[in-house]
Amino acid sequence: MPGKTGTAKKRSAKTGLPPGFLIHIGEKHSEKAKITLREYDETYFREKEISTLDGVLPSSDRAGVAWIHIDGLQEIHLLEQMGSVFNLHPLILEDILNTEQRPKSEDHDEYYYIVLRLFCEDADDGFVPEQISIVLGSNWLISLQEKEGKLLDPVRERLRNEKGRLRRAGADYLAHALLDVIVDSVFPVLDKFGEKIEILEEKLVGSPSPKTLQSIQTLKREMIFLRKSVWPLREMIGGLARSDSSLIHESSVIYFRDIYDHVVQVIDTIETYRDMLSGMLDIYLSSVSNRMNEIMKVLTLIATLFMPLTFLVGVYGMNFKYMPELEWQWGYFVLWGLMIVTAVVMLFYFKRKKWL
Repeated sequence: MPGKTGTAKKRSAKTGLPPGFLIHIGEKHSEKAKITLREYDETYFREKEISTLDGVLPSSDRAGVAWIHIDGLQEIHLLEQMGSVFNLHPLILEDILNTEQRPKSEDHDEYYYIVLRLFCEDADDGFVPEQISIVLGSNWLISLQEKEGKLLDPVRERLRNEKGRLRRAGADYLAHALLDVIVDSVFPVLDKFGEKIEILEEKLVGSPSPKTLQSIQTLKREMIFLRKSVWPLREMIGGLARSDSSLIHESSVIYFRDIYDHVVQVIDTIETYRDMLSGMLDIYLSSVSNRMNEIMKVLTLIATLFMPLTFLVGVYGMNFKYMPELEWQWGYFVLWGLMIVTAVVMLFYFKRKKWL
């Protein structure tokens, strides 16, 4: 769940600092960042962990692609080194370290900066959001993740396999592959939401309770967070598909359009679930109101039934000395009979009016 990941980061730490000042805003997941370098082309693939970024910038004359993946953002000096080696603007480095970024893409001529969120399922049947940044160059790509995870493993496996378009294509297609995996990570999360909504609907129809209302409110809050993280992807991916940058080849544009279709599908599903949750909240309030009305109806009928009986008992409970009925031999039984007949007649009248 988003609430468990500390979405309210300490952004006040940047107050008063100049633009481009590097400070990590987010959770610290490890003491040391992990850097993995993958170099490949159609016939060659090498994968290794490195400790520094010096000398990793590939020559523009050399064929192939270099993919540098960094797990962990807490080492400021590493980001400074990356900015120096790849000539990145300080504001880009600042955005990478701020893990509360809105998904976006920026064209800086020599490189393309992309930031978005990926979603992983957690042990509590919820999801954990995580920011990932991508810097796309002519024949290199840098991806930076808050912590080490397995979500990008399908892309890594495809690279290790000698067959496939990924090894033959350039860095822009690698960026597509990463974006495709990240966007597709939302679908399992939406499937979980769908299952939870179905369970809540059954409870809502059967026996709604304050716990049901709490579950609806929790799902609504999570759906709002998910919508906030996914909605900007439509504009971002659409911009990549329409980009005239030399970093994105014409042959790759169609693949970015395919991701755009996935994003539209995700957004449509999210909007559908939001409408369903809003409707479920209205149904819950109506159910509680109807249940209260039924209770009040029963109590009102009981009170109405006992009103004439209470009147009769009150009359003959008075302590006047001269009350002729008090001397009757069968007065007690007559009074009981009168009360029983009155109650039966009232019940018959209520039944006829369909109040019971």
